[in-house]
Amino acid sequence: MVVLAFTEFLCGLSHIQDLLVKALTERLELSLVSEKPSDDQPSASEIPDDVWEQFTRDTERDIRGSAPKEPSARARMVTERLRRQEERGELPPGWRTGPTWQERNGRAGRRRKLWAVLGVPVAVAVAVVALKPSLLPGDLFGTDGPGAASSPLPVETAAPTAPPAASDPETPTLDEPFAGSPALRWADGEAGIVLPEAKAVGPVSKDRVEQALKLTKKLLVAANLDPETVRGERPEAALSVLDPKQPKLLDDLNTALRSPSAEQDPVTMFSRFDPGEIRPVGDVIKTRGRMTFEKGSHAGVAVRADYTFVYPVMRAGGSTEVTRTIVRRVLDVELADPARYRVTPGRLTVRKYDEEIGNSACDVHDGYLHPEFPSSGDKSTDPTGPTTDPYDRSRSLDDGHDCGTVTRT
Repeated sequence: MVVLAFTEFLCGLSHIQDLLVKALTERLELSLVSEKPSDDQPSASEIPDDVWEQFTRDTERDIRGSAPKEPSARARMVTERLRRQEERGELPPGWRTGPTWQERNGRAGRRRKLWAVLGVPVAVAVAVVALKPSLLPGDLFGTDGPGAASSPLPVETAAPTAPPAASDPETPTLDEPFAGSPALRWADGEAGIVLPEAKAVGPVSKDRVEQALKLTKKLLVAANLDPETVRGERPEAALSVLDPKQPKLLDDLNTALRSPSAEQDPVTMFSRFDPGEIRPVGDVIKTRGRMTFEKGSHAGVAVRADYTFVYPVMRAGGSTEVTRTIVRRVLDVELADPARYRVTPGRLTVRKYDEEIGNSACDVHDGYLHPEFPSSGDKSTDPTGPTTDPYDRSRSLDDGHDCGTVTRT
């Protein structure tokens, strides 16, 4: 309110100044009509008293009209409401005063000069983009190439109802190993394993549920993303999550790692490549899936993990040809109650695990995945299973593992 009154006062002073300048200008014009005033032209000292009185009355009236006035009750209410809104941050910056006319005029002048300078380059740029829209960043016209950035997919919170849409059949390269793959928009590595919010289930506390989820994620990361595991080393970190008191499981896995066979192959649980044959391309493995939980059968919490991992690889011999192997794993585990069952605290019991592997040689059971490259031509074994899309996460995995043909990698 004080600021408004002071602003009005300044406006009044400005108006008085304009009146005085106008009066002096008029007197100056009268005096410049001739170097020597004529007899019928009165001098300043001869101006009649009634004229001076009229000038004084007009000036006083203008001053009273321009002087600050006590605001009305309504004006005070409006001002107080605006002040409170300003304190709460509900008004935009600079609401009290907009730009002065000088500033507006200056900005307009600058805009005119800027357009004058930029006009020709902008016209040239528009012409170039019209001839080749792919030069624009993003995908405004759906013309982006294989190297264009794509927005990441949101986290998967429910089972998909259809496979991913078809992608452009781009050839993967060392610089763009996921070109032409739906996994281009998937999360990188561990970032793709997002835990659901932990909640108590029946008598199982929220903390126990959270522990089970974290242990499941640790198992997935150690078995499928850990660089040592992927390059064919023993997956110690993954084995350390499993309960040693669970009958048979650890014995079977150790046997599979030591002497792989068709009946006991470690790739059913771990993603491993022969370092003498295959090299990873880059350090990114694309990941997508979801995790759910419910009350377990052993007074604990049961967790189901359903994730797909995409591995870009190349031959170890120096070839620059790139291909991809896609592995989907469905894992059912439980964190049982050690107070009621003979289990190891903080270790997971595996109830079931299943996998589907896309683009790996059939009937080769040496403990490693064997990607096939387009340039190889012949395949190690003729496929006997159906043709499938390895990126289709809407399908349920069958118990059978017949070697089939993938529609894309």
